[in-house]
Amino acid sequence: MDATGTDEVEKLKSKFKSAWRNMKYSWVLKTKTYFSRNSPVFLLGKCYHFKSEELPEHSVDWPEFSLLDDDVISGNVEEFRKDFISRIWLTYREEFPQIEGSTWTTDCGWGCTLRTGQMLLAQGLMLHLLGRAWVWPDAAHVESSESDSWTMHTARKLAASFEASLTGERQLKVGPALKPVEKRNCVDDETANEVYHRKIISWFADCPLAPFGLHQLTDLGKNCGKVAGDWYGPAVVAHLLRRAVEQTLESELQGITIYVAQDCTVYHADVFDKQCSSSSCERDIKAVIILVPVRLGGEKTNMEYVDFVKGVLSLEYCVGIIGGKPKQSYYFLGFQDDSLIYMDPHYCQSFVDVSIKDFPLESFHCPSPKKMPFKKMDPSCTIGFYCRDVEDFEKIAEELTKILKSSKEKYPLFTFVKGHSKDFDCPSIPVCESGNLSLTDENKSLKRFSTEDFVLL
Repeated sequence: MDATGTDEVEKLKSKFKSAWRNMKYSWVLKTKTYFSRNSPVFLLGKCYHFKSEELPEHSVDWPEFSLLDDDVISGNVEEFRKDFISRIWLTYREEFPQIEGSTWTTDCGWGCTLRTGQMLLAQGLMLHLLGRAWVWPDAAHVESSESDSWTMHTARKLAASFEASLTGERQLKVGPALKPVEKRNCVDDETANEVYHRKIISWFADCPLAPFGLHQLTDLGKNCGKVAGDWYGPAVVAHLLRRAVEQTLESELQGITIYVAQDCTVYHADVFDKQCSSSSCERDIKAVIILVPVRLGGEKTNMEYVDFVKGVLSLEYCVGIIGGKPKQSYYFLGFQDDSLIYMDPHYCQSFVDVSIKDFPLESFHCPSPKKMPFKKMDPSCTIGFYCRDVEDFEKIAEELTKILKSSKEKYPLFTFVKGHSKDFDCPSIPVCESGNLSLTDENKSLKRFSTEDFVLL
């Protein structure tokens, strides 16, 4: 068989596997997420209470939630829902332009850690350009379509793809040029924010020109021997994100940079150097996203670190955690009691051409949160923080130091040290790593949950 025929077979195999995963888990994972009405819920530094002080005079219909009794729960339920949905959700995609030097047109089965890293960076950019209080105006209207069975839809896509492959009618998809977001005379903040919202999503598009897209990240990975289809650990992804931000030419991103901690140590002077691009520091100050790769134990997560993770996710400048459980990577962004709240990248969606004006946003926002016990968390992860200026960094260093010292463990997960890393003869971290979040072909997929799958106990 010639090379062209082999490529077509591999593409067909890849499509069949991704379709089979989604069909398999479209009913297996049709589960509801349960939240306690008596415990606070933390989401990237915001605290929500679902229990009302007193019942309203009239019964209120909550179509978004299924309650286990007739009690009416008010409080912050709707605010939490809109806040969660407003976070940018980046998942497996298929049918995107072929990654250069490979036959890959999907990242199903191997790209989940890259996707969780993208979600963390997206949250940092949202803090930078939109602020933590921003909520997507359409968040209240996000629902899954009930007009068609998702499983049947996937089956039809698979059949159509198979038929096209056999008849040779498939054409190589060419990556779209990233059009600059149209500049408008913004008459209000809402219009300006929506421009930024779309632009942030476009920076993560699955095409070669997107600065933080899968094509760009896999290209950067070549410098450490990684290729598309390989597994990328949380620490590797941290360095790829740093490189991607450093080399972007987007004008809106010239005021932000990324610092990756070395040997679980954040050096104050190194962060200051990142923030101050010249001697006139006050004029050229940059915001910085601090990424700290850590291990929360040996083969399993040490439960003594749970309070630390909770403390981190309770801070308003936290941009989340690149983590997961063995064989799967998740983006952790909150918690309730002894469970983490996460977004799952394993649901495979179709490629979206962001060069189209008013491209659809719905697939970039997750309609329902998922929860996972802390005890299932893989110990290998990367924690992220956003600092707008030097004063912010000093406050963050002080607050995190208190949380680190309060840990029950004798040795803190990471430390803040005055001076430069070079003052301590600290070598730079190798970008490549081997980690515990190993992947297999049986990555679970996330169904498009309706808001009725969100349950209060």
